[in-house]
Amino acid sequence: MALMNRVAGEGGQIICATHSPVLSGLPGARILELGDDGIRETEWDRLQVVDHWRRFLARPDLYLRYALED
Repeated sequence: MALMNRVAGEGGQIICATHSPVLSGLPGARILELGDDGIRETEWDRLQVVDHWRRFLARPDLYLRYALED
């Protein structure tokens, strides 16, 4: 994260494919999201992965019940 921030701050460009809301939260990042409708530019707080993490953190039991089924 620090290296990415330094490179971008020095005028460099970084292309990073990730499911990480942490990496995509880099200040000043231009975020492109792939979806059923193709590629669209979006904001961090509108990313599907951020929404999924919010819902997981609010109610992990709803997600874990599928992973922990016998």
